[in-house]
Amino acid sequence: MLAALAIRKSFGGVKALDGVDFEVCPGEVHALVGENGAGKSTLIKVITGALQPDSGELRIGGTAVHRNSPALAQSLGVRCVYQQPALFAQLSVAENIALAIEPHAPASRVDWAARRRRASELLKGMGVALDPDREVSTLTMPEQQLLEIAKAVGAEAKLLILDEPTACLSGRETESLFSLIRRLKEKGVGVIYISHRLEELTRIASRVTVLRDGRAVAVRAMADLSTQELIQLMVGRELKDVYPKTPSAAGEVVLELRGVGRGPVRDVSLVVRAGEIVGLAGLVGSGRTELANIIFGLTPAAEGEIRLKGQPVVIDSPRKAHELGIGYVHEDRRRVGVIGAMPIVHNVTLPILDEVSSVGFFDGAKETAIAEDYRGRLGVKAESVAMPVDSLSGGNQQKVALAKWLATRPCLMILDEPTQGVDVGAKAEVHRLISDLAVQGLAVLMISSEMAEILGMSDRIVVMSAGKVAGELSRADATEEGILSLALHSHRGEAQ
Repeated sequence: MLAALAIRKSFGGVKALDGVDFEVCPGEVHALVGENGAGKSTLIKVITGALQPDSGELRIGGTAVHRNSPALAQSLGVRCVYQQPALFAQLSVAENIALAIEPHAPASRVDWAARRRRASELLKGMGVALDPDREVSTLTMPEQQLLEIAKAVGAEAKLLILDEPTACLSGRETESLFSLIRRLKEKGVGVIYISHRLEELTRIASRVTVLRDGRAVAVRAMADLSTQELIQLMVGRELKDVYPKTPSAAGEVVLELRGVGRGPVRDVSLVVRAGEIVGLAGLVGSGRTELANIIFGLTPAAEGEIRLKGQPVVIDSPRKAHELGIGYVHEDRRRVGVIGAMPIVHNVTLPILDEVSSVGFFDGAKETAIAEDYRGRLGVKAESVAMPVDSLSGGNQQKVALAKWLATRPCLMILDEPTQGVDVGAKAEVHRLISDLAVQGLAVLMISSEMAEILGMSDRIVVMSAGKVAGELSRADATEEGILSLALHSHRGEAQ
């Protein structure tokens, strides 16, 4: 289905790909793994025609491709679902699907009923409950990801590239995706599967290629590798603990919600104390991100009371939340987390302009020193803090988003999918940093769709379902089964 031979690509003096060989057979799921900056994104861009290799040979479906382009790759059956969805926000679900699957004609009438029907059938076949007329701007990140996958499936891809497809999906949505991939395999579709969730690979992939520093260091049968062996191949060293949680004593109540609600979020009450990490779990659509948006003032509470350090507060804007000492790393980093065209240094200091300026003038040396400090602490892979954030890999962009809010020295940090798109080595570093911050007295509310992350990093776990708190579990009592039971409880009750 795909043969990429001795692919080389350099940017300036940096070798992004150094003679990489990679192949995919019909009906095969071939995993592509490596740390951020290993060359995965560059290789995918070469396959999809977004980048031209400096040298090497590329064959797609038996056709030699001498000068690839996105249009040519798509005509050969290549479809890619990127880590960050690329949808038209002001168009409907059905219209976005239509752009991928309907033939291009110079002039023709639109059969709106047929368009909606095709979209409904496609989404239903994937087990996705989305209204075809719903505007994409109202979708959550998980819903956008599922829509992107539906577009690729509807376009009858022969080679499907999935880049971190489960990064923001819950366990149930992930199982539905795996079932879909198995059906595609039976139809002879080749799948390139990129994920930092290594535990998934043994379930879905038959082979794995490991990239490190732009080179393919191993091509193995997935069944022949343990997760620890795979990690060592990726990072070139032994990595003992991905969830380095340090015990910390809970202090005063920093955040208290009393019957808070707006829209799908109803009557939510919870507390987060200084020095503890409270995990917020639940299925996609349970209201986790919507609750975070309420606390940060993106969509102010319509009912209930928010108290910060014992005092009632009205948080009617992100500016007010920032002034009160709340930081928020959003799940949609491109839209809310970072400004891609700006350099790292300006992103990191954006919320603390008063600290790096005087009477309207920037203190460039101080600004650079702060950004360099966080670049080192979080292990951001970049030649300098003057590089634009768009030039970084997805995982390194996430680290910049973290650095931006850590620089404000908040009393409460809301982390929505904090390690989404972050490789296993950097994930351990981010987890260690989060743990250290809690030990230092920071209150952390952490939303994650990754069960191992919730169980490994949380002192307490609050489970949401259908916009309400379904229950709470201590770290000692929490199990995957217990969390899922609470997450599904309200849905079952409503169905009955």
